[in-house]
Amino acid sequence: MGLRNTTERWGAVSQLLHWLIVGLLIVQVTLAEMADELPVGVKKLTLLARHKSFGITILALALLRLAWRLRNPTPLLPGTLKPYERALARITHVTLYVLLFAMPLSGWTMSSARGFPVSWFHLFQLPDLVSKNKALYEALLTTHGTLAAVLAVVVALHVAGALKHHFIHKDDVLRRMLPLPSATSGTRR
Repeated sequence: MGLRNTTERWGAVSQLLHWLIVGLLIVQVTLAEMADELPVGVKKLTLLARHKSFGITILALALLRLAWRLRNPTPLLPGTLKPYERALARITHVTLYVLLFAMPLSGWTMSSARGFPVSWFHLFQLPDLVSKNKALYEALLTTHGTLAAVLAVVVALHVAGALKHHFIHKDDVLRRMLPLPSATSGTRR
């Protein structure tokens, strides 16, 4: 498998970025749930600081992934897909990218509006995106939670689509994102 994408499968760089982001999203959900269960204090603030750092990491990886994707071919969808399935695949991917940017940016802006600094693993502090503003903080708190719920739904659709391709269509759509040898898919568009 090469580093670059082909029209047949995702390359090693795309796969690495994809699975790193997946892993970090799992970490994010875990940290957020753990922090929600704690009373205000040092432990909660420590978990939230890590949550922010991983969020900034996801933002950086999403930027890298989008740049890489724009400079590489995208594997073709199977020619057997119906037009609505092609549209749903495109909409899901675009929505995932939008959310990978919107989630960390809303969290960063929310922290700025609350007056809490955002640092990247205590190595450097990022600038505030907005001035301290309680009303904006409250709105962004709701927005961040809503975006998280939407992200969960879109990720579930993405996973369901991949599993449908693997078990029902029996094509290579899922396997070509895995670092395993991939059989040649059927008809391409």
